[in-house]
Amino acid sequence: MIKCNYIINPCRLLIGKGFTISVQIRLADPRADLRFMERTLALDTTKKIGETVRVSGWVASRRDHGGVIFVDLRDQSGIVQLAIHPQEQAAFSAAEKLRDEFVITASGKVTERSPETKNPNLPTGQVEILPAEIAILNSSKPLPFPVMHQEDININEDLRLKFRFLDLRRDKMQQMLRRRHEMIKMIREYMDGRGFIEITTPILTSSSPEGARDFLVPSRLHPGKFYALPQAPQQFKQLLMVGGVPKYYQIAPCFRDEDPRADRSPGEFYQLDLEIAFAEKDETVFREMEPLFVKLTEEFAGKKVWQKPFPRIPYLEAMDLYGSDKPDLRFEMKMVDLTEVLNNTKFSVFGNAIKSGGAVKAICCQGGAELTRSQIDELTEMVKKEGAGGLAYIVYDKNHGDKNVESTQLDTERAHKDLRSPILKFLSDAEILSIIEKTHAAPGDIIFFGADQKTIVNKVLGKLRDKLGDIFGLKDPGVVAWAWITDFPMFEYNDQEKRWDFMHNPFSMPQGGLEALETQKPDEVRAYQYDIIANGLELSSGAIRNYKPEIMYKTFEICGYDKETVDEKFGGMIRAFEYGAPPHGGFAPGIDRMLMLFENEPNIREVIAFPKNGSAEDVMMGAPGTVEEKQLKELHIKLDLPKKK
Repeated sequence: MIKCNYIINPCRLLIGKGFTISVQIRLADPRADLRFMERTLALDTTKKIGETVRVSGWVASRRDHGGVIFVDLRDQSGIVQLAIHPQEQAAFSAAEKLRDEFVITASGKVTERSPETKNPNLPTGQVEILPAEIAILNSSKPLPFPVMHQEDININEDLRLKFRFLDLRRDKMQQMLRRRHEMIKMIREYMDGRGFIEITTPILTSSSPEGARDFLVPSRLHPGKFYALPQAPQQFKQLLMVGGVPKYYQIAPCFRDEDPRADRSPGEFYQLDLEIAFAEKDETVFREMEPLFVKLTEEFAGKKVWQKPFPRIPYLEAMDLYGSDKPDLRFEMKMVDLTEVLNNTKFSVFGNAIKSGGAVKAICCQGGAELTRSQIDELTEMVKKEGAGGLAYIVYDKNHGDKNVESTQLDTERAHKDLRSPILKFLSDAEILSIIEKTHAAPGDIIFFGADQKTIVNKVLGKLRDKLGDIFGLKDPGVVAWAWITDFPMFEYNDQEKRWDFMHNPFSMPQGGLEALETQKPDEVRAYQYDIIANGLELSSGAIRNYKPEIMYKTFEICGYDKETVDEKFGGMIRAFEYGAPPHGGFAPGIDRMLMLFENEPNIREVIAFPKNGSAEDVMMGAPGTVEEKQLKELHIKLDLPKKK
């Protein structure tokens, strides 16, 4: 028998054959040491009036009220007030030393506050703790910014990110971390319930042309060769389908060397990556996954789904009606094509656009007659940055118009009285009446026009539509307008490099298969490619996959890749497809963007624990940073840095 102190339970250890050692384990009474006492979370204190509790956390504030020291103690569950009286000498002495963000533990009785001192704005505002003991577990330097600051206080974002460990103590960030956990938990429960298998895929893989720049990792063991961090687990999840996995998913880390923006985390992000075997049509994926988005919207976010089932909008229709492949559907304001009714117009701006093969389109903004001249000028400058030459408009003045008269009843006499615009003098009466009729304009509305090549018009009016939605408060934060954008073009022309590129994913199945690739022009080929969008955000691209080698070779050939290159880059997939690959499809909605959507958060950095800043830097950890010359030599790397100007 061997006896030890400070061990908890007796146990028997078997050592070899026939040998047993009994160990007697003892520990002093944990109640004698503050560090080992049970800690009561702040919000639990409301249920423990009259009991002695122990609370631990950070000092949110300290107030000395002439003999009694009040301390607001904060942990992840909330704030509770400590009232330290002089007669508790040890506790009072410790309280005199406290400053903001000191870490302490305190033991004392929970008492109900007197009626005049209760705080109805605090969940624990009806009680306080009278500590008999206080232990300072750690002190804090003076803070670079107040942890308990209000959201409207302007604090430099880089400063917040440099001290992110402090920023995370704020209630908003604590809530966001919990909300992210709750959302992912709900996702996992749904996926598990649907028979999906969670499988992790490699982080170190090969470089592939998937649309964005790879992050490269030099290999020490194989000089001159590089791994790449995966832009997505695309090839691996397709190989899992070939391997007989029926339904795969993971909360996958992805890495893309892209420029930062408000809805994109630079460098790395997480997505719900999934794939379904024997999915031959996109509807299979839609039916499988649409209930998850409904569940997250209604049960997690507490919002309303705009339309069920989600609309299916072909890509060309989305561009034609909304000027975007991720339109915000919470408001109408569709584009109206006026090319036909203005085909013989004498107004040169419209006429020249039509003669050059372009289009004239318009959007009618209800209530837009309220826009001031300065606001219209700002909108004009915005569309110019998008490639427009200017912004023509017609105001249907509500001061003169009869609100009870339908817009289709507008006659020539009333048109000259009720409408105002610099372009009216260039349009015939018939053209003006046709514009009002086509756009369904009514008194109080404004009509904006775009005239140029159709792609430019769509882009310009799409941006204008989105901006008007902001100006007039048309984006209901309590509604999520989900939709599937379908039938994307397989290819798009690269004007700079004078060649065809994959519009989205090179692994998508072209509609019509090999025959379509051989008989149609590249810009005519559509893919079984789709996006899931919501409220103007693209959450994910997806597709029914190409699983036949001959089709893969042909699609890459159209984009300028020969058979040898395809074999070099995608040899693993090509070989797998030669051994009985089933049809399959999937997609990968972004975790960060979904949380942005549900929390009405415009900045993606607010939903990530440790994000990069707007320059793709981690100012807290100092990344990216330099490395020692020794490390570079081990990797057989020499730097060729640009010369400083």
